[in-house]
Amino acid sequence: MAFYRCVVESVLTSFITVWYGNCSAADRASLQRVVKSAQKTIPSSLPSIRDIYIIYIIYISRCRSKASCIMEDRTHPANELFAPLPSGRRLHSIKARISRFKASSQRLAEQRVAGKEGSGGLWDSMKKAAFVIGSGLLFLAAFSNSLTWHLQRFWGASGDFWQNLWTKLYLTYEGHDAALFFLGTMLVPFVAFWVCNCLLLLVDTTGKPSFITRYRIQPDKNNPVDPVMLRHAVKTVIFNQVFISAPMVVGIYYLMTWRGNPCGPELPTFHWGLMELAFSAIIEELLFYYSHRLFHHPALYKHYHKQHHEWTAPIGVVSIYAHPLEHVFSNMLPAVMGPIILGSHLATTSLWYALALVSTSISHCGYHLPFLPSPEFHDFHHLKFTQCFGVLGVLDRLHGTDAKFRQTKQYERHILLTSLTPLNESIPDTPKKVQ
Repeated sequence: MAFYRCVVESVLTSFITVWYGNCSAADRASLQRVVKSAQKTIPSSLPSIRDIYIIYIIYISRCRSKASCIMEDRTHPANELFAPLPSGRRLHSIKARISRFKASSQRLAEQRVAGKEGSGGLWDSMKKAAFVIGSGLLFLAAFSNSLTWHLQRFWGASGDFWQNLWTKLYLTYEGHDAALFFLGTMLVPFVAFWVCNCLLLLVDTTGKPSFITRYRIQPDKNNPVDPVMLRHAVKTVIFNQVFISAPMVVGIYYLMTWRGNPCGPELPTFHWGLMELAFSAIIEELLFYYSHRLFHHPALYKHYHKQHHEWTAPIGVVSIYAHPLEHVFSNMLPAVMGPIILGSHLATTSLWYALALVSTSISHCGYHLPFLPSPEFHDFHHLKFTQCFGVLGVLDRLHGTDAKFRQTKQYERHILLTSLTPLNESIPDTPKKVQ
């Protein structure tokens, strides 16, 4: 009796993920008759196959657990069926013309893993993002005076120096505001980008100084960097800067003149400049996250964004190695919208562009260096493609696109390094199991 009971219960539980999703109404009626016959065979009652609620709960939980086991077991024959698409939002699935396949265990498991049936969905995540970002702005407005008091004192002491310097520059280019704006928003960020990346390229190509290579995030990659890929990347970056960024900056100038004079004779206060930088960072996070995820859509990825992902282990200069269309909408647009919205002064705009370029270079550099922002987040994106789409990580947390990242050693290392010991030594990878 125990044997038959175990057999019947296993059919109704463990193997329900195999057959229940493909059952028609007639099949389920037949199964119910089997259940009734089984109840007469064994001295105990069994759950009704018609109890939709109970079956649904069992079915969903089994689908989720089975899918998780298959995804973790790379030797499983169905492992490739759960491979994520480049967009990171859906999973690879079997192509089938029959409508019954839509209710199968395979499709339901994919939906559960991809989070399509999560509470609230994308709209709920967007509302959460608006709440968090709005709260951050209110916090900044409420406490800005106390937070910037010491910095404001410094600015007050040195403000005359910077104002006098700007006045001389302003008088030199008096009547040529467009030329001054172009030089300020192109020359300063250009120099900041290439000074930073020339130092990084020295390490990437020569491996010297050797102590820096200890901080490489992916130790087995770019040691040294492929010269052919590097030359192609540098050519593309220069093309994007000269033929894409430069014309856009000209257009941005005339767009900003509608709001006022971006090259006014007076510099903004330190308090206002700091607020503009914070606002621009928030706008960049919003626009970059969604434009970046859009370029991971299968219809766009293979034509545009795949070029950027040729580097699974990125280096600094690759930060703006992209298709021209992507460079406009995903690299430039998120960075320039903040100053455009606020009508920022040239000084703040130039500083923001330079900071944005240096920041993205650090995110792509491949080295987790002491006292610099952690590049682990974006490096993981280049490694896995379907995680960590944003800059600050706020929207990734809200949308759940950092779930796998938070389960890795890279997440544990995603901190500001305040010692000289590389994090891959203080937080080593988990040893691989010997087969």
